[in-house]
Amino acid sequence: MSSFIEIVYFAAAVIFILGLKKMSSPVTARDGIVWAGYAMVAATVVTFFSPAVHGHGVFNLLLIVIAIAIGSYVAFKSAKSVEMTDMPQMIAIYNGMGGGAAAAIAAVELVRFAAGHDIGGGTVQLLAVLGALIGAISFSGSAVAYAKLQGLMKKTLRLPSHQALNISLFAITVLFGALLAFSGEVSGFTVFLFFLCALVLGVMVTLPIGGADMPVVISLFNALTGLAVAFEGYLLGNAAMIIAGTVVGSSGTLLTQLMAKAMNRPLSNILFSSFGSDSGTAQEEEIAGSMKEIEASDAAVTMAYADKVIIVPGYGMAVAQAQHKLAELVQLLEDRGVTVKFAIHPVAGRMPGHMNVLLAEAGIDYDKIYDLDEINPEFPTADVALVIGANDVVNPVARTNPDSPIYGMPILDADKAKNCIVIKRGKGAGFSGIENHLFYAENTRMLYGDAQKALGELIAGVKQL
Repeated sequence: MSSFIEIVYFAAAVIFILGLKKMSSPVTARDGIVWAGYAMVAATVVTFFSPAVHGHGVFNLLLIVIAIAIGSYVAFKSAKSVEMTDMPQMIAIYNGMGGGAAAAIAAVELVRFAAGHDIGGGTVQLLAVLGALIGAISFSGSAVAYAKLQGLMKKTLRLPSHQALNISLFAITVLFGALLAFSGEVSGFTVFLFFLCALVLGVMVTLPIGGADMPVVISLFNALTGLAVAFEGYLLGNAAMIIAGTVVGSSGTLLTQLMAKAMNRPLSNILFSSFGSDSGTAQEEEIAGSMKEIEASDAAVTMAYADKVIIVPGYGMAVAQAQHKLAELVQLLEDRGVTVKFAIHPVAGRMPGHMNVLLAEAGIDYDKIYDLDEINPEFPTADVALVIGANDVVNPVARTNPDSPIYGMPILDADKAKNCIVIKRGKGAGFSGIENHLFYAENTRMLYGDAQKALGELIAGVKQL
């Protein structure tokens, strides 16, 4: 039976990896998720036959079944009802639960160790502490990320000498961790203080980080959760946890690095600077010109008689759930012979691939979707750049103002199109807290209003031509 369990774990790990490979494209992402789900079910079911589970008696088996049933029901109901605009915070809190589960496993073992039981010593003891530290930070940090994205926490919070406090707290946490990892005998109170410090550290690290950086932070916590699960898999001698955790940790780390690179900022700058905060410390250059409004009917004429239109979707489109209206507009334009392409910034929206998911949901062909490096050379040849609810990712100050907090971040060159039409609900700044100079450019016109309503008016305008 032990060999059979290991074979199933290995097969599940292979399917995890294949599923992850399929998730690299919106076209095959759904199949990849389904494959990974089947693999997880197989790994979970076969674990019931493990001697380690049966060795703790029927009562523990019953608790496991009850926990799985409750968790599955809550996950199913929430996943069925969640709006696409709320998906980032769901990912944040579910990711945090993974880290919390890893920390809980370590907590049980460390409490047993404090009570005098042998948990393996040496490397096992050290990995238990590392998994507990990383898992606890991921759990509490993800909870703060959820609160910010859900609107429960309206402002970022940066205390006086915040980073000095974080460094001190980290040092204290590591000290308690070292006592647990290398001492032959510890008290339950030491375990409690260690977990308390780790949880507070996760909160303190995430509090100053604003909405603009949240996609990168969620990706980072996802990587940390995977690493914690891998460590606890070693602690339990569970190959499936080790492999799955390693895959999640490595892929999450790669994604975090790619997103940080897309913003042209090191991860340390994202974690320890004020970008995306509400501090209002950004130094802005004087803006020349003024915002110029356009009627939907005039915008429809401009687009309908264009040769090429490049569309830049942003979080405003997601909030308005306007992707289906956008797909209808694209079809009308293409029927008139207009070439339509989509420009996607790597950090557009609130999570990696947010815009890609929405466009795929609306049935937009993946061949029409281009990333920043592919599409930027085409903006100067575009008759119209249609920006829908995007802000910081099209702000030209990232190229021109060294004092700007987004300076150096690669942006979509919407300002280089012959005409730029921006659909925006109001005149507010983006999540970086700075004004967008694109909105004041001579070739830019503002179409104010909810994205779904504005796109509906554009559709009606094109149909009348």
